[in-house]
Amino acid sequence: MEGKGGHVMEPLEGQMTDTPRSDSVYTKRQRIAELAKQMSGKALTSLSHHIDIEWLHEAYRRTRKDGATGIDGQTAAEYGEALDGNLESLLARAKSGKYLAPPVRRVRIPKGDGKETRPLGIPTFEDKVLQRAVAMVLEPVYEQDFENFSYGFRPGRSAHQAVVRLREELMKMWGGFVIEVDIRSYFDEIGRGQLREVLHERVRDGVVLRLIGKWLKAGVLEDGAVTRPEAGTPQGGVISPLLANIFLHTVFDRWFEEEVKPRTKGPVVAVRYADDIVIGVKRKDDAERIMEVLPKRFGRYGLRLHPDKTRMVPFHRPLPGRRRKEIPTDGRPGIFDFLGFRFYWGQSKRGKWIIKEQTSPTRLRRAIRRVWEWCRCHRHEQLEEQHQNLCRQLEGHYAYYGVKGNSKALWMFCDRVKEAWRRWLFRRSDRGKRTWMWINRIFRRYPLPAPRVVHDLIAMRSEAMP
Repeated sequence: MEGKGGHVMEPLEGQMTDTPRSDSVYTKRQRIAELAKQMSGKALTSLSHHIDIEWLHEAYRRTRKDGATGIDGQTAAEYGEALDGNLESLLARAKSGKYLAPPVRRVRIPKGDGKETRPLGIPTFEDKVLQRAVAMVLEPVYEQDFENFSYGFRPGRSAHQAVVRLREELMKMWGGFVIEVDIRSYFDEIGRGQLREVLHERVRDGVVLRLIGKWLKAGVLEDGAVTRPEAGTPQGGVISPLLANIFLHTVFDRWFEEEVKPRTKGPVVAVRYADDIVIGVKRKDDAERIMEVLPKRFGRYGLRLHPDKTRMVPFHRPLPGRRRKEIPTDGRPGIFDFLGFRFYWGQSKRGKWIIKEQTSPTRLRRAIRRVWEWCRCHRHEQLEEQHQNLCRQLEGHYAYYGVKGNSKALWMFCDRVKEAWRRWLFRRSDRGKRTWMWINRIFRRYPLPAPRVVHDLIAMRSEAMP
């Protein structure tokens, strides 16, 4: 799954595992976590000694094996043919300072509008393994510091838990005002000097910091030329989401807990997933003050907020006893989007006003456009291959958006997929032989999966509200 800023969301327990999980590495990570908790607010000076050959084997196990290759063209299978020797060499170079971080191969993928592109960085496989190893050292340290309302790229946390927490917090305060925070090109504009200062507050291990510094300076290979941006985290790197999380913990999370919450007159909550931030405020005067100071706070760290997308949305619960159609225009509750879902007030079966979620119209249009384009480009392939791919796309969509109360949007997506497939099958070169009867036989022989509910968000409340 593609993450924010073109970064690939690596699984915590990697795909295509080749070695059993190391209990020794697990024990070491527990010790690091305990030490970090004991030394809260202090810097840890010795971490890299935990990275040994067994640690690298575990990092290799957790690294995806099916990703695209970097600038060296080496696949995971090729690297694994001489795994022990490769990992021993990698360990020696990393500890001695001789490791050279290779540039990241950049490709561009279409954005949701189909006109612009988003850069996606692809490191070499060996670089991914080493970045995973360093991330495994840093994670237990910063997991002791991160706030409970932070959910992005953290072990055991998910986007659905962030959605649940936001809804539950807003329900508690019966709505109010929602502030959507949009950071411009966050992953590309992180100030590296300030990032190093933030890291130094908790980590002062020379080997770890030297490796991070090399990744920050590695550069990007695109169209045969290597460029070295002055800002930003390693494009597409395994370590990049963690570094971005660490930086935003200082820029926003800690500031929100220590300075914003104590100064508001009414309830205020925040939920963050990577650089997607939503703040819920009960009182309008509190919301206006937060809106005023937000650009200044982010500006201190070299970050810019989008002036149009960073906005305050009225999100009041409708008056009791009124149906939606009876609500006057000036009292209609607002709507906002978060992590691909649209939040709005709706009535339960018992007639009570509750916050509901459905697929964001923008995300729905983007998904439909992507399927339409795929059907156009692959209409001449074998029907069985087309069917298998479309089933995977539908199941992937249901796996994320399949939440209770979202059936209408799920069925709309399913119907549009069927329509796109039918339309482009009719446009095959032998379309004169295609009839409605033939299409109906195809759909009976190759049925597409119907929408299904995968997530019960209400049942996830205990997991999402630690």
